[in-house]
Amino acid sequence: MTWLITGGAGYIGAHVARTMAGAGERVVVLDDRSSGVVERLPRTVTLVEGSASDPALLARVLSEHAVSGVVHLAAKKQVGESVEKPLLYYRENVAGLAVLLEAVVAAGVRRFLFSSSAAVYGVPDVDLITEETPCAPINPYGETKLAGEWLVRAAGRAHGISTACLRYFNVAGAAAPELADTGIFNIVPMMFDRLTRGEAPRIFGDDYPTPDGTCVRDYIHVADLAEAHLAVARRLTERDGDLTVNVGRGEGVSVRELAEVIGEVTGLGPEPVVGARRAGDAPRAVASAALIGEELGWAARRGVREMVESAWEGWLLRHPDAGSAARP
Repeated sequence: MTWLITGGAGYIGAHVARTMAGAGERVVVLDDRSSGVVERLPRTVTLVEGSASDPALLARVLSEHAVSGVVHLAAKKQVGESVEKPLLYYRENVAGLAVLLEAVVAAGVRRFLFSSSAAVYGVPDVDLITEETPCAPINPYGETKLAGEWLVRAAGRAHGISTACLRYFNVAGAAAPELADTGIFNIVPMMFDRLTRGEAPRIFGDDYPTPDGTCVRDYIHVADLAEAHLAVARRLTERDGDLTVNVGRGEGVSVRELAEVIGEVTGLGPEPVVGARRAGDAPRAVASAALIGEELGWAARRGVREMVESAWEGWLLRHPDAGSAARP
């Protein structure tokens, strides 16, 4: 069968494309190159440039490549930007998804995997977030992901499409240096950026009810996340219905602990500085990864240090002078 991966030249998308193609799946990538990097894709993957919300293009791609399953990763994903531009986020992430699903239905595609987010949960006061934890997103980005889940499941039930929604927790690392995250929006590249400019990394609040006072998060290596996509995609080919699962390690790491690992790996100072809390930050957000293990036999295999080391290799590839200020 052939899988269409929307946003497949992006940071996560390229890992998914490489993993699925490497496992013998036929892969076509649709990417508008707004943040994607074509060089990330292996030669065995067909690239089509364009928007995942272009009805005519979607109809042509689905037909010409005999697509039988879709992995939908293309989306706007910056929380702060979503607060400033909610109309953009609803248009891209919800209305755009509706256009894609209409094309999927018209083409007779029967498998659909949706990239969701732990942002659908908001800030639950629980030790481990399970798939049964109530969803109460606190920003437009999380709202659009939750609405996207509703839309995917409803379309699946109405049109006989097997669906899956993957709720990612905090993604980091790289399977190869050239696949590393080129954005500076997530915590690891944000700390790299400040360190290589000789500035102290920031910790937002150290008075939370956690062991060291800083927020605790669940970090997952992007290579593990890509392997989870492969496992879920193959599940969709074997069983009908819908599946919604967390994708995380089930282990909490505090921001201070993460900063310590980053300092050790990079050899750079200065030490982090603590500022005021950010509105909406949950003290703890750690996944229960039990369901995906029970359903698919999948579990994350890589730890936080491997995430940081692989991300740093990718950072150095793009910033070769970054290590010049290393501590003696």
